[in-house]
Amino acid sequence: MTSTVSTPKSVSNPDVAAGVAQFLSPVVIDLTALVVNGKQAHWHVRGANFIGVHELLDTIVDHAQEWADVAAERIIALGLPIDARLHTVAEKTTTQPLTAGFRPYQDTIVEVIAQLDAALASVNTAVAELDELDQTSQDVAIEIARGLDKDRWFLAAHISE
Repeated sequence: MTSTVSTPKSVSNPDVAAGVAQFLSPVVIDLTALVVNGKQAHWHVRGANFIGVHELLDTIVDHAQEWADVAAERIIALGLPIDARLHTVAEKTTTQPLTAGFRPYQDTIVEVIAQLDAALASVNTAVAELDELDQTSQDVAIEIARGLDKDRWFLAAHISE
């Protein structure tokens, strides 16, 4: 018995699919890194605002996981694979490593905001580059950008004066 793999009928232009993958793959990578690093921060945050920051980090992680899935599924819907295995994420993410161990909530917030900013940079590149390439894929990137901006705002509010 042989198995066949078919490309979805929605793929009308392989160049469009390749372009979408080029710009959404870094989004998946950076969001996946945010999931892992956000959980690390969630477990190790300390201080007076512990519970609020701890719970907000869980929300940010949940959102990042959801958005990584949306972006990855868009690439796959166009007939291409995505590589977001942990070693690939570690090699290709634009995020910076978090400081190890327990951290004061203010320091944790600054580091997670840097993670969000790195993901936003990838997402904003995708928004700009997908404009003329594939507007459906651009809509995915715009949705993610809107959500990351909101999560960043909520987190930054904990250290704003």
